[in-house]
Amino acid sequence: MPYQLSAESDAAFRVSLDLHSVCLTDDQFYRLSSDNPDLRLELSARGELIIMPPTYSETGWRGARITQRLANWTEKDGTGLCFDSSTGFRLPNGAKRSPDASWISRSRWESLSDDERQKMARICPDFVVELRSATDTVVELQDKMTEYLQNGARLGWLLDPLEGHVYIYRPGRKAERIDDARFLGGEDVLPGFLLDFQEIVRGPV
Repeated sequence: MPYQLSAESDAAFRVSLDLHSVCLTDDQFYRLSSDNPDLRLELSARGELIIMPPTYSETGWRGARITQRLANWTEKDGTGLCFDSSTGFRLPNGAKRSPDASWISRSRWESLSDDERQKMARICPDFVVELRSATDTVVELQDKMTEYLQNGARLGWLLDPLEGHVYIYRPGRKAERIDDARFLGGEDVLPGFLLDFQEIVRGPV
């Protein structure tokens, strides 16, 4: 019988397995993820399989609201595509990551083959969002944000509603930390996009 996560055990279940000698292919990783739909799986560039529990309910609401806001803007803007937290990407360094929300320009998306689009696309999104939950550490998420930039992201937000901080990542610049931020803008990557961070901090009301 497969191991079942519980509310009491999921915080402690986050583990990393060293699989560098196994060298999972894209198809094998996809099948592994499909066979374990209750878990969130990522693969680091070093070959570490990262097993994460399902998000807590309030974090799930926050993530859904962020994706909703981004999707609404994307539909009106028309220059790119929005992706949710279940979408996996293979980065140029070989890592397989699933940002909590992301956006890719239409021109870059259309440069991919039909086969690449159907599978885990070999591309780093232009814009990525990572949302801290109770089972995340800031350091782990900061490392992921740095990795996104090193692999082609043009703008990244690390949102920490637990501490009320926002970290903004831009290529060639030190990460900017903003305390008590209100509206976050998409700058020249997502012109006109605004996210009310305090709505995310408050959670469902």
